[in-house]
Amino acid sequence: MLPNIAVPVLMASAALAAPHVTQLEDRSTGGKVQNSAIARFDNSNNKDGSGAGKDEYRMYYGNGSTGNGWPDKSKWVSFEDMFNNNKNAMFNSCSWMGVPNNSGPEVGAIYDGIQKIASETGVDHRFILAIIMQESTGCVRVHTTGGSNHRNPGLMQDHNGSGTCNDYGSVQNPCPSSTIEQMIREGTAGTKDGDGLAQCLNQANRSDVSAFYRGARCYNSGDIPDDLNSDGTRCYASDIANRLTGWVNANSKCNL
Repeated sequence: MLPNIAVPVLMASAALAAPHVTQLEDRSTGGKVQNSAIARFDNSNNKDGSGAGKDEYRMYYGNGSTGNGWPDKSKWVSFEDMFNNNKNAMFNSCSWMGVPNNSGPEVGAIYDGIQKIASETGVDHRFILAIIMQESTGCVRVHTTGGSNHRNPGLMQDHNGSGTCNDYGSVQNPCPSSTIEQMIREGTAGTKDGDGLAQCLNQANRSDVSAFYRGARCYNSGDIPDDLNSDGTRCYASDIANRLTGWVNANSKCNL
């Protein structure tokens, strides 16, 4: 069964996800994290982090810094535990939309795609997974949202990407592994029309863990205010911080 919090989170975040656009002409794709302090091109260690964490939600406020109470990276769960903790949600995340749930090979393709794109872009694999769970709960046949001039397709509901297995009702089953990888690449490395996680981490302009929470705010709403809850989906950055520390099924305490 889909976790109680997953559907409303998906509906709210997908509708507003609009990675930052700084110019009207075609933008470069293939983004990579430029700051060596937060870049991670070797994501082969799946037992990184503090283990499985706790399935609980804590509301975070302010600018994403540990001084404002946001979790340090040492508090993040390991990628292995994070992926395993979210498997049940991924296997049951599509049926509420009237499309087939993920198969084992499709969930495996999500895992493989994250690992490959993380190594290409320098984006921590846990951050990519957190955004996937926030945007689509890992459903490979998630709806493409938005309109003809601004579409948000795929696992990461990216900005005008082409990777999708549900293009306004045109559903692919099974969803090809190459398409799943494309969804993750477009959301992480960016598209010609919008920034991915790599570009947002660069725009965060920080060398500590706050870069990730600021980057999440950028990915959702396109800007990075001092108060990370003041724009776009209000609790988006707080949600990501909680996903990175073990939140899966517990009730959200978002009060905004």
